[in-house]
Amino acid sequence: MINKINFLFVTLFGIGKIKIIPGSFASLVTTVFLFFLFHVLNFSPEIILIFLIVIFFISLYSVNIFIKDLDNKDPREVVIDEFIGQSIPICLYEISHVGLKETDQVLIFYFIMFVLFRIFDIVKPYPVSYYDKNFKNSFGVIMDDVAAGLYVVAVLVLYMVLSS
Repeated sequence: MINKINFLFVTLFGIGKIKIIPGSFASLVTTVFLFFLFHVLNFSPEIILIFLIVIFFISLYSVNIFIKDLDNKDPREVVIDEFIGQSIPICLYEISHVGLKETDQVLIFYFIMFVLFRIFDIVKPYPVSYYDKNFKNSFGVIMDDVAAGLYVVAVLVLYMVLSS
């Protein structure tokens, strides 16, 4: 029973078992899920950020258990890291843009954050590649996506500074 719950957690309720581009599907589902939480249910971004930090620490343990007996220490079906990495720029965007926002502007930024995250996660510029290559454990699995998410934040901050 515990193994089944852990499997559902690290695969984001089975999304990681999708045969084609499971990471992109997990990022897309995360983006839609967070849009729903923030703009339909009106959840506080700070609450979601705390929730995300808790998920990060649970993931370190859960992914470690999942990959313990596997040869491949970063299996495709583990997509909780995409959830975490994709959530970082979205949560920080929501925290920095408190108040009423035009839905079409929000959708554009969410789309940009999704595309940028996928690019950084796939291309793996330094330090994303560093975590991916040097840590063959749950820390490496998760931190490369955290770094990709932080790259998205850096690009958006740069854009906002240059456009203001």
